[in-house]
Amino acid sequence: QVQVVESGGGLVPPGESLTLSCAASGVTGNQWTFAWFRQAPGKEREGVSCFRNSDKSTTYSQSVRGRFTISRESGQTMVRLRMNNLKPEDTAVYYCAVRPGRPALSACLSGNMYDNWGQGTQVTVSS
Repeated sequence: QVQVVESGGGLVPPGESLTLSCAASGVTGNQWTFAWFRQAPGKEREGVSCFRNSDKSTTYSQSVRGRFTISRESGQTMVRLRMNNLKPEDTAVYYCAVRPGRPALSACLSGNMYDNWGQGTQVTVSS
């Protein structure tokens, strides 16, 4: 059984940085994909970034491209999301999801592609 655990959320002022971590247990082999999603109060869930381990491909939503970076922790089934130049509109609960296989990058930010989710970590950007 796959278990997903996020960590690293917190309160930061605008313009600052924060790094989220996502660790998955029960994942086997090389063909798996991680993704980060977020949901702000009163808004729909939004796909933020995904990492496809088979070829190390990544993708980002337009709202975070150029500010966020997803990367894999070497030797571990873990990814990090480095978030730079944070804005108040980045405030949300951030969720990590994992799935086996290598979905198309054009589809990997769709939440219905994933069966394994973490509990979420709160990120608040405020002065």
